[in-house]
Amino acid sequence: MSLVAYEDSDSETEAEKTEAPNSSGRQTNQPSSSVSCVQHFAPGSTKSAYEMHPAGSTGRSRVWEDPPERYAQNNNTDLAPPYCPRVYSGHAALSVAYKNYEQASSSSRNSGNGFSQKRTHEDSTTTLKGIRPYIPKRLRQENSSKPEKEESDQRGSSDCDVKFSISAEQTLRKISELIKPYLGSKYKVTEVPKSLIFSMSKHSGPVNEIQWCPVREQSHMLLSASMDKTVKVWDAVDTGCCLKTYSCHSCAVRAARWSSCGRRILSGGFDSMLHLTDVETGKQIFSSKTEFRISALKFHPTESNVFICGGFSPEVKAWDLRTSKVLRVYKAAVQQTLDILFLPEGREFLTSTDAVSRDSADRTIVAWDFQSAAKISNQIFHERYTCPSLTLHPKESVFVAQTNGNYMALFSAQRPYRINKKKRYEGHKVEGFAVGCEFSPDGTLLVTGSSDGKVFFYNYHTSRIIRTLSAHKEACVSAIFHPVLPSLLATCDWAGEIKIWQ
Repeated sequence: MSLVAYEDSDSETEAEKTEAPNSSGRQTNQPSSSVSCVQHFAPGSTKSAYEMHPAGSTGRSRVWEDPPERYAQNNNTDLAPPYCPRVYSGHAALSVAYKNYEQASSSSRNSGNGFSQKRTHEDSTTTLKGIRPYIPKRLRQENSSKPEKEESDQRGSSDCDVKFSISAEQTLRKISELIKPYLGSKYKVTEVPKSLIFSMSKHSGPVNEIQWCPVREQSHMLLSASMDKTVKVWDAVDTGCCLKTYSCHSCAVRAARWSSCGRRILSGGFDSMLHLTDVETGKQIFSSKTEFRISALKFHPTESNVFICGGFSPEVKAWDLRTSKVLRVYKAAVQQTLDILFLPEGREFLTSTDAVSRDSADRTIVAWDFQSAAKISNQIFHERYTCPSLTLHPKESVFVAQTNGNYMALFSAQRPYRINKKKRYEGHKVEGFAVGCEFSPDGTLLVTGSSDGKVFFYNYHTSRIIRTLSAHKEACVSAIFHPVLPSLLATCDWAGEIKIWQ
């Protein structure tokens, strides 16, 4: 296949500067920046009168591959079908790979006698600078992975697309007047909220997760992750306004978590990307691409620079933000990790998976040793339902698993993690949605969303329904209590709406 490349220059100058083969039959480069046209002919073919013309004054070069006009004149039946011209900018035309590299024949523009030429490595570097030799597929894959690793190790080199309101900078650092009276006192008894305070609908897609800021002084801020590829921070206590919008991901954001200091946000999505973003500046402090789509993220309860991520993969990985490297890999015979829950002190953690067999549901909930990456137990939940979310009791050593059987099961948080068969929180609907559940800060109430848009409040001790709140029209996927203000509740739904109740 022939290939011709040249750059824009004066047409008269190009006509004067042509190349002729030297005594060895090889072409020599001219000091001019323009590249002369070289045409290839099959043996016995007539001389081509095909002319190349500059692409104009746009500063671009063209690469013509086997122009269609010459096929009728040369009568060469063994040539490949004609190709359309493609435009390359600058010297990119010189980087187009040659086909039949060592068997191509070339002739001078002034002489019609063709000659065979087998190019060596020296010719490819001296006569056609920029032409890349053939590289095996394995080496190409290894080289393509190096820039990604280098990019993931860079800190603060890229920024997020951040949109914020006029008073966002002051609002992020302020202490709400409604929160101040409760900072010096213990949390009071939780009451079931009754009235709607704010309705926030800035998301254009379903909201997957919401979380209050863990810093008590800054707990007026609410974090939300959505299928519309954005992460938002709201003032959900005083104004109900969106403070900032972070557009770091190219696909849906499935999980987002506050750091323990409240100044950074860790997010992961279906683009397989992990981003640690500064809340105020929007700069990406840490960024890395994983091998799978991310569906669950959790920070370690005592080590603030360590987090665990899982998703559409049999592996769960622990990362260290200080080194931007994977600490440990936890492997299980599953296809997807639905949720992650650290047990007290962070020595052990649980993962809920989609592994449900026909006769049993072993591996539905798996317990892991964090330090050794050893599997402690996979015989925790034996019913044939997956568990889309897990939550830990704030005071007692128990945890609750949301199941697709339209009930929540209670387990011991100590080995061997036995299920409490006397208590079952049922009445709401899950129906395949990733419906979350959570305890109130005092541990007396258990709240959960429902696929019919309602919010259910259960008494933790009696497992009875205390109240049902008709909160949303679409499926309510999350409901969380405020960590400081008693009876303040945030809910979100599959339509992208967030509501605050009290």
